[in-house]
Amino acid sequence: MDAQTNMATADANPWAWFDKEHSASTRFMVSGAIWALVGTFFGLFAATEYWAPDLVRILPQLQFGRIRPTHINAVAFGFISMSTVGAIFYVIPELCRTKLYSERLANFLMIAWNAVLIAGVFCLTNGITEGREYAELPWFLDIPMFLALMTYIVIVWGTVLNRQEKQLYVTTWYVAGTTLWFPVVYLIGNRVFFQMDGIADSIAQWFYGHNILGLWFTTNGIGLTYYFLPKITKNPLYSHLLSIVGFSTIAMFYTPTGTHHLLQMPVPEWLKAVAVISSVMLLVPVMSVLVNFFLTMKGKWGMIASNLPLRFFLTAMWFYLLTCFTGPFQATRWINWYLHFTHWVVGHAHFALLGTFGFVAWGAIYYCVPRVTGRQWYSRRLANAHYWLSLSGTILMMIALTVAGLAQAAAWEEGTVVYRTVVMVAPMMGLRVLSGLMIVAGQVLLVYNILMTVFGAEAPAEAMESQD
Repeated sequence: MDAQTNMATADANPWAWFDKEHSASTRFMVSGAIWALVGTFFGLFAATEYWAPDLVRILPQLQFGRIRPTHINAVAFGFISMSTVGAIFYVIPELCRTKLYSERLANFLMIAWNAVLIAGVFCLTNGITEGREYAELPWFLDIPMFLALMTYIVIVWGTVLNRQEKQLYVTTWYVAGTTLWFPVVYLIGNRVFFQMDGIADSIAQWFYGHNILGLWFTTNGIGLTYYFLPKITKNPLYSHLLSIVGFSTIAMFYTPTGTHHLLQMPVPEWLKAVAVISSVMLLVPVMSVLVNFFLTMKGKWGMIASNLPLRFFLTAMWFYLLTCFTGPFQATRWINWYLHFTHWVVGHAHFALLGTFGFVAWGAIYYCVPRVTGRQWYSRRLANAHYWLSLSGTILMMIALTVAGLAQAAAWEEGTVVYRTVVMVAPMMGLRVLSGLMIVAGQVLLVYNILMTVFGAEAPAEAMESQD
């Protein structure tokens, strides 16, 4: 009877599918899970070509130089970004004690976001690209992506301004702050409405390349974790003051750090010095965040064994700890000179994006999907298998890339020619392929599980909390 009523309502109102509460959140997270599979598959293919360069000779669309940026954009803007936005569309209304500003507008945003990404995959695999790190999309896709960010701002701020809760929790500060910072970063880094050349373009590129991590993935991911940890453990946040310190200092210290990617280039020395000092000072927001999270867990560490979303979030925080201690370390001049252009840097980037914010995105999916759909997870065993495959694959990848990077750096220091080091690190590249197989297998389980959950039978009400 309920199904018939819903169908009748849908027939009477063609927008019913777009106006249903939490529908946009659900579709963003389902899209994120699918893009996780697509993106990691491209990554696996790229890793395989790195290990076996002659794997594909005929099709230019499958060459490493085209597959790699496709992998990056699918994972960064597809998987992590869409999963995070879906979680935000659930969390912010909860914190504001109101409904999302416009489900219809959010659903149109979901469609547009997917359309830009699909067009991006087509362009990048066919060599239509600007060839700039994290800004590979051609200019005619940068404009709709920027408009999507503007739409996202309207939805978030419309929800915040309509709130029934007067006090703004720190998660809201992080999410709302991100909407103000990141569009500016995106405009500069992608040169949406202007052109730069030479060294100025390199500086702007890495202003964007590093701040997309610091003022999009980090602020959104940390902000969501501030919500989920106290919510799951039912412990109060250890320190509101530390949360404000972390929020304030990340905006202060993150923005100038991008030039530490250019320490061997003829950029102004003062800019290099500011970048290195700011990179080291990032330890301030990092430690304030991690101390706050770990002390919030006091007395509840045993929940990791039974609570799957919590396991993902805490795994992400341990990766965050490793990321943000190695980052300032390798940003210093001599260490940067020693490690630059090696596989160590690639491993560090995966620590941050996949290890930290990939696990935050997965945790958010596992926490939010039962709440936005009213359905229990199809299989907890599949979810656990997804966690262990993703964790094992990520750790194996980190080990392979780190060892390969240190071997390269030591060989180059001794004067070994580059082609000899390619042969030397080949076994590590084989391990990288194996790690990719494990990660992709995990995403297959996630996609199957989420599709069966969303389109399967409804969960009994008492089963909802037991799955957390």
